[in-house]
Amino acid sequence: MAVNELRKPVLAQHGTLKKRIRPRDAASLLIVDRSGDELRILMGKRHMRHVFMPGKFVFPGGRTEPADGRMQAIAELSEQDRTKLLDDMAGRSSITRCRALALSAIRETYEEAGLFLGQRTEFSNVSHPDWAAFAERNVMPDLSALRYFARAITPPGMPRRFDTRFFLAFREAVADSLPEQTGPSQELEELAWLSFAEALELDIPDITRIIIREAQGLLEANPSLDPGNPVIRYRLKYGRFVREVI
Repeated sequence: MAVNELRKPVLAQHGTLKKRIRPRDAASLLIVDRSGDELRILMGKRHMRHVFMPGKFVFPGGRTEPADGRMQAIAELSEQDRTKLLDDMAGRSSITRCRALALSAIRETYEEAGLFLGQRTEFSNVSHPDWAAFAERNVMPDLSALRYFARAITPPGMPRRFDTRFFLAFREAVADSLPEQTGPSQELEELAWLSFAEALELDIPDITRIIIREAQGLLEANPSLDPGNPVIRYRLKYGRFVREVI
């Protein structure tokens, strides 16, 4: 989008300014399969019935729910990832919110792709009905398998706005999966493990293309995804969509 387009106020049909929408917390997970000769990432096609980005290929992810932060985990986020998340939460920083973001990425990956990211152990106390499937399979989420690496905030003027944190994890962190090759929400179809080059050829949103390239660069520099990587933030600033390192 051109800079002058970003600076234009968004008008409703009757000519008045639309109400400014506050972005909602969201999280997305890029799962990387490193078992073959080249790295592959999981992507799926959004169903055409969706109002938001119908037919586009995306990573599993979605809106963060406050209850996600109270879910048990067999291991927590690394200190470095937790600190990065906290430092970039102006005014509403908390460990519970950090956990909610990371846990919602795992929950949404189950709902949309049918994958259970975690470790085998027996537990029963779940804080959200969407986590019941994890307890039934004795898979407790593992936050230590996630690496926080990017953040993108939808610019003002869009019908829906999200403040999305992007996490990376390796496929070996998946402890179980549904046989249907999709999740119970059926929001994603045509799920596939794709090379970075193949993923970039798909019909994808601009920000998804940017995030794929950021993930590719991070994995080239840090193949083991050791903690301590820089986090890249994309947001509208002074009328321009800018890239910042945090």
